[in-house]
Parts: sequence; C-alpha cells; structure tokens
Amino acid sequence: MSLTPTVSPRLAALGATLLLSLAATPASAAPAPAATTEEQRLDRAAPQEILRRSGFDAVAPEFARALDRAHSYGEAKRIVERQGEALWRRAVDRAQGRGPAAGGAEALSRDDDRPLYWARLGMTRELRQWKPAGFGLGEARQGRLMRALEDASRGHDSVSYPKKDRAGHRLKRILVTGFDPFTLDRDVRISNPSGATALALDGAVIETADGPARVETVVFPVRWDDFAEGTVERTLRAHLPRVDLFTTISQGRAGRFDIERTNGAWRGGFPDNENLSRTETVPVTDPATQPQWTSTTLPYKEIVSAATGRFPVYDNTSVTEIPAGRTTPVVRPDGPTDGSTAREGGGGNYLSNEIAYRATLLRDRLGLHDRLPGGHVHTPILQFGTGNTDPATGKITDPEFVRNRLDIIAQVRQILTTAMNARR
Repeated sequence: MSLTPTVSPRLAALGATLLLSLAATPASAAPAPAATTEEQRLDRAAPQEILRRSGFDAVAPEFARALDRAHSYGEAKRIVERQGEALWRRAVDRAQGRGPAAGGAEALSRDDDRPLYWARLGMTRELRQWKPAGFGLGEARQGRLMRALEDASRGHDSVSYPKKDRAGHRLKRILVTGFDPFTLDRDVRISNPSGATALALDGAVIETADGPARVETVVFPVRWDDFAEGTVERTLRAHLPRVDLFTTISQGRAGRFDIERTNGAWRGGFPDNENLSRTETVPVTDPATQPQWTSTTLPYKEIVSAATGRFPVYDNTSVTEIPAGRTTPVVRPDGPTDGSTAREGGGGNYLSNEIAYRATLLRDRLGLHDRLPGGHVHTPILQFGTGNTDPATGKITDPEFVRNRLDIIAQVRQILTTAMNARR
C-alpha cells in the first residue's frame, strides 16, 4: 500500500499557482524589523524639532533614497560608508562654523551635538527596515552595514594626523573621545557636552608650549553591548601608539570638572540608551590578566592648579571597593587598597568609568603606561536655564544652556593645552 496521497490534476494545478504566487511576493511585503528603543524615541516632539531646526531632518530620507539605488551588497556598503562619513563631517563643519546655518530663523546654535545623534538614529532605522529589491541581505550582512554606518558617522574611520601644519611645523597629536546624549527617558531634550566637545575640536590645532598640536576626536554610543563587543579597543588600538596624549570625556557632576585618578573593572547596571542593564565585571579579552584597577597618566596636578575656565577642576581620588578578605563594599577617599575588588572607579561604574578603564587598560597592554599621558575627564552636567528645567513643558534650548555648553567646550580645550604643556 502506497503512503503517497493521490492528488487530482486540478488540485495540483491550483497548488502550483499558489506556490508561484508566494514566490513572486516581494521581500518588502515581509514585516519590517522593529525599531530599537533608541530609534523609537525619534518620533517624539523634541527630537523632531531638533532635526528640523538644524536642517538635519533631510538626512534620513536622503539616505533611504540612496539605499534604494543600490544594486548589490558592495554598492550598499559604499553608500553606507560614504553617507555615514558625510553625516560626521557635516556635524563637525556645523559645530566649527563652516557651511550654512540651516534651520532658518529658529536655527539651533552651531555647538549643538544633538542633530548628529538624532540624524544617525534616523539612518539606522532606515537601514534596519530596508529590504533591497535586487539582492539578498540577511542578518549578517545587515549587521556589517550597521557597524559600518555607526563607525563612519562617529568619526571612527576619519582619524588622521598630518605630520606638519600648513606652516611646516611638526604637529603633536591629541586623541579625544566623547559620548552620545543619555538618560533620554528622563529628558529627551538632553545634550552631552562631551559629544559637543568632540565636534567642536575635531581637526582643531591648539598652540602649546612645545608647538602646535592637532586634535582628532571620535564619539561612542551609550550602550553596554557595544562596549562588550570591543568598539573602544577596535577604534583606539591603532592610534594610541601614535599620539602624544589622549583623554576620554563624559558628563559627570553639576558645576565641576573631575580628573578621574582611578578606573574600576565593574559595571554597576544603570540602564543604557537601549534600557538594558549589565551588572558584572567589565568584559575584556584575556580576563585572566585583567586588573581590578587602572590609573590615569594625565598630569592631574598641573591641570587642577591651572586657570582653565569658570568651572572648578578636581583631582578625584575616591573609589568604592570590596577590600581583600571582605564582602561588603566601602568607599575609599584616597583610592583602592591592595588586593581589593572594584565596585566603582572615580567616575562611578557606568560607561564613563568603563571607557576610561578600557582605554587605559589598552594603553597599558600596549606598553605605553610610562610614556603616554592618558585618562578620563568628567565635565559638568549640562543644565538648562532657570525656568526651562521641566522636560514636559521646557524648550529644547535657551541662552543659559548654550552658554554652559560653550564654556565647557572652551574649558576642555584649555585643559588639553595645560596637559600638553605639562609634558615638557
């Protein structure tokens, strides 16, 4: 007895028609991937106003149209890299006064870092939901395109140090990192002065006692998983052996700068921009040789004693540790004790501490501890002006907000100058 069912010719024909119909269904009919938590915030009123008032509201639609013209994966990758780099360059040019101040009469001040952040998210959402018509993409290829877009639009691919300036002077080299805005569910209007500083100083030449120094900058996401995947080390590894000074920068406490003396190997779990939490030892390659603490090699004594701007600058030595042989964390105002386990560096246990830990650990693993000044600078919190502090009713900018950001940027520049002068 046969186990194969008998099918009439008519039913067979209907089945074949159905299969042909399904095969002809375009890929675009499949449900589009969900936007990420970060991308979902794009549709709120404040991000849309930031994009409109900066002229960056056309970035994502133009990117989507460019993607639709791609006829192969290779062509798509070139489009992603080119447009990602163009976004970074446009944001840098805007911050440094080049090009038109798009946005009309309501244009945001040029020092604003937020247009870059929200425009990038518009691009990643378009890429995440894009279904090419002429070729297959797949999860792995889409991931590579997404990484290329992130790197290019954050300046990771654009770090370049000419040997001499236009006058023929040898250039010293400084590398600076900043961050995206964060705590956006608390206040979606928020700006990050470290990101604004990165845009304002990328490619800038500062005069030091030892001659001119060129600053190159990059910006990192506020996402735990990107750090675990090695974005910091991948971006900085090639540059640290070639620079004269580096500093990671993030937003810290109200009304003050901190030079963080010690960084800890612990993630405290505060939610990131994807609302994900991680509580664990900082994941690095070769954990068997991973130290609990790393330290700054920035000239902190000279920096805190210099007149760099209106905000006071502190040498922050405090950490939180679990002392050797104990189980309860304690605060140590003067730094960690021998054999202790990290629970907070001077900069806490969020991603600002982690980028400082990763960058200084990389410095040490490259054998550069004794010759490369590097560490972390915490800027003051960027605050809105009086009467504009309520996210529910406040405006996206005000004169005090802009003044605070400009003063922080100017003071970081002076801190870099002081640090370079102290190297002599």
